Amino acid sequence: MISEWELVGRLLFAAVLGSAIGLERERLSWAAGLRTHMLVCVGSALIMIVSTYGFTDMLAQEHVALDPSRVAAQVVSGIGFLGAGAIIARGEVVRGLTTAASVWSVAAIGLAVGGGLYTPAIAATIIILIILAGIKPIERRFITNKLRRRLLISVERGSLPLARLHELLGTDSARVEQFITQPSEEDPEFDDISIVLTRVPPQEFAAIRQRLQSFAGLRHLKEIDGL
Repeated sequence: MISEWELVGRLLFAAVLGSAIGLERERLSWAAGLRTHMLVCVGSALIMIVSTYGFTDMLAQEHVALDPSRVAAQVVSGIGFLGAGAIIARGEVVRGLTTAASVWSVAAIGLAVGGGLYTPAIAATIIILIILAGIKPIERRFITNKLRRRLLISVERGSLPLARLHELLGTDSARVEQFITQPSEEDPEFDDISIVLTRVPPQEFAAIRQRLQSFAGLRHLKEIDGL
């Protein structure tokens, strides 16, 4: 049995590693942020400690055999419920999967720290931070931007507020990233509206464009390149 101070040190170390990943999620204002990741990591470490050292007295009894991995194994499945709370589904658009995966990964880091596997825990923390913060600009440049579209439409004055656009697009309204409306310089009876859509595959973009073209107050619609 290791000393109690080393056990406390493991819990503190788990809090530090969990906070590193939690800070990255916190800066993006996700629901599962700094405190959530720290709690998950410390809780997982404590469960691992209890699973490993909490039943040593029972092992002295005759005809008693314990599997120290059974309690810790429940973290892997149990953390899924917490991760599900970070996922938001709106129509075909799903958000929060990365945060849910980070919570699940932090639980694994906590288990590693609780089991005394410090080097793998540190390595995993660094790798996860690289995935979350380092790869995102690459993903945005080469993948996400190709699925972003900008439309410039002209409609009758006041005929297409944001609420009406959501109603017109239905579940696809979740793909609206930016909506800017201003009076037309050419004709004050019309509004010029800029709409930016994100993560829109070609087929869905064609369907969205068709819905907008069917709008009664539409004067013209065109796609703007250069996003």
